This record gives sequence, C-alpha cells and structure tokens, in this order.
Amino acid sequence: MAAVTAGMVKELREMTGAGMMDCKKALAETDGDMDKAVEFLREKGLAAASKKAGRIAAEGIVTTVVSEDGKSAAIVEVNSETDFVAKNAQFQGYVADVAAQVLGSQANDMEAFLAETWAKDSSLTVAQALSSQIAVIGENMNIRRFEKIVTGGVVVDYIHGGGRIGVLIEADAEVVNDTVKEALKNIAMQIAALTPKYVKRDEIPQEFIDHEMEILKVQAKNENPDKPDNILEKMIAGRLNKELKEFCLVDQAYVKDGDLTVGKYLEQVSKEAGGKVEVKKFVRFETGEGLEKKEENFAEEVARQMQ
Repeated sequence: MAAVTAGMVKELREMTGAGMMDCKKALAETDGDMDKAVEFLREKGLAAASKKAGRIAAEGIVTTVVSEDGKSAAIVEVNSETDFVAKNAQFQGYVADVAAQVLGSQANDMEAFLAETWAKDSSLTVAQALSSQIAVIGENMNIRRFEKIVTGGVVVDYIHGGGRIGVLIEADAEVVNDTVKEALKNIAMQIAALTPKYVKRDEIPQEFIDHEMEILKVQAKNENPDKPDNILEKMIAGRLNKELKEFCLVDQAYVKDGDLTVGKYLEQVSKEAGGKVEVKKFVRFETGEGLEKKEENFAEEVARQMQ
C-alpha cells in the first residue's frame, strides 16, 4: 500500500475542495491513486463543491434562535451565490439547523465549529454536512460567521427583511415580562435600522475618539480659517458629540418617539415594568456586508452552461 503524504492530501484538497480528513481517507482507500481518490470523493458527494468553490457567495440569509428560557441565543450568516437560492425553503431550513447547532455548540471559532459532529446526522461533521448541502442545492455556500450569547439576564432577537438583517440584544432585567420583551424588540429594530456601533459612550476606544478629533480639527480649520482656536475647539466638541451620539445606542434618538433617546426610553420601560432594564450587548449581522458581489451577464452564463 502506497504511503499517503501531506503533499498528496494538500493536492487532492485543492483539486476537490473536500475536507482534509476526507482527502486523507480517500487516498488511503484508493492506495494513493489521485484519480481514483477524486472519484471516491465524488461518489461520497464530498467533491461536489469543488467546481463551485471559486464562485462568490454574497447572497444568503441571517438567522437567529433563542432558547426557551431566553437565557441563550445564536445568530448565524450563511451565504449563497444567488438570491433565488436564499429564498429556497431547503436552504432556509438548513440555515435554521446551523443556528440550532451554534446554540448547542462550545466552539469559539469557525475552524472548531466546522470540525464538530453535525447534530442532525452524527456520521457527518458540520463541514461535511455543508458539502452535502452544496451538492444538493447546486451552488457554492458558506457559513460565514456566527455568535452565541449566554446570559443571566435575557436575550431577544429580531429578523428584518426575511433574513437580510438579524439582531440579538442582551439585557440585564430585574423583571422579565411582556413589557420588557416588547421594549427590547423595539430597540432591536432600532439597531437594525440605525446601525449603532456601541451600547454606550464608555465603550468607545480612545484612539477612535482621538482619530475623529483630528479629522474634525482639519475640517473645521478648512471651513473657518479666520476663526480663533477657542471658537474652533467649541465647534469641534459639538460636532464630535453629535457624531458619538449616532454611534452609541443609548444616545440615539428613539425612532418611535423622537423626543426620547433610547436611554430615556429604557428608563420609562424600567418604571412601567417595575424593575431596571439595561442593555448590555448587541450583535447585528447584515447579509453580505463587506463581501464583493460578482456581476455576471445572465446570457453568457447560460451560453457557458450549454457548452
């Protein structure tokens, strides 16, 4: 029997896009014959993703899941190549399964997560289950990112636009009732719409504030070259304050009542609920943010497939 080298495994992996352990097994089963190893992987449905691996998956959906007790939650983004597949019931069902896997997972990074046993079929890893879905659906797919929250307080989720944006919001709440849950859902909608970066001011890194100050100084001097420095400093402070309000959730104007900030709205809710409610953390995923979308001519695509 031929010895299987790391170089052979690497070559087969690059040829097929299959997982490292699957490639090693395929080579062992076929006595190191590269062509037969490719056939072995194809027969197992593990090389079906190979020709699709170079295609950009920038569509897809974000899905959330919250445990029954509201103490833990997961959010995941899974990408596909086309919006058509993102709306497919089978794809959406698979993404819901991925979210459920995250909720039960102890993985801290994508590599560990993909190596886990797939909860719906213990004969597969998460990575193998993904390859299997790619084979069935016929498009490149990618589990792009996930996050899990476990809390002593409460977590509420919100999905916007059929999975285009997903939000998890964690709060400390002395009382958890329908009033509190509705308020947190309202704030999650605010996060989806206005994209704050931080919960409150003291979370903002000093280097970020310093950088913004430098930009605003140059801006103010260019616009008002004749104004004295003490006046410019007041202008810069005012502009910085306005900017930071947009970045911080509790300082933002509450979208359902412009007379209130989100912080003041939470104070009202705390009085109504009979106990203090404080937002601790939020996670906001928007499908495809930061990914390049590949523009292709549809007629050319069809012509290529016909050839």
